[in-house]
Amino acid sequence: MDGLEVEWRRTDSGTLVHLYQDGESRPESQQQDYHDRAHFFTDQIQHGNFTLRLDNLRAEDEGQYTCRVYSQQDSGETVVQIKVVNVGDVCWYQDQDITLNCSVDSHITPEHIEEVSWRKTDEDKDVLVLLYQNNETFSDSSDERYRDRVEFFTAEIPKGNFSLRLKSVRTEDKGVYMCQVFAGGLSANATALLEL
Repeated sequence: MDGLEVEWRRTDSGTLVHLYQDGESRPESQQQDYHDRAHFFTDQIQHGNFTLRLDNLRAEDEGQYTCRVYSQQDSGETVVQIKVVNVGDVCWYQDQDITLNCSVDSHITPEHIEEVSWRKTDEDKDVLVLLYQNNETFSDSSDERYRDRVEFFTAEIPKGNFSLRLKSVRTEDKGVYMCQVFAGGLSANATALLEL
């Protein structure tokens, strides 16, 4: 971690969302709009995980975010797309099925996809909703509150479509869901906000 710097910025405007420097987070350097909303998972930093949690997601948060990592030896970046999806503001019914969208760019072939995971971000921890690894869906690894209620559209997977069907929606399902894709050394995220 010596000499490591990690910055999250809005790709379009260059706005600084969150910064890790000199062994600690630097919230004072954040753009005002992200104060008290953008956080790292502090228990994960020691493992080199600088995933960003953005609380109280708003429509204006939609867009691309770039994470850049600088170390004494190397640098790298990854880009995350946040798409705010409002589901059922008007006509949501208890026990309704819904779809949360996640598609992989067409130039990435299915055999190059190492892992796709859907997670729900609950305060300081992530809950595994559904996992796909090495051409197989691992339903048994889902958190118990989602087991038997989530599935991929199997016929769509060869087309790079990893949208999630969530069955029998409950009030407690509301929140932020993140689809994370790992393929050929690259990673990308899509985020959906489920409002009930």
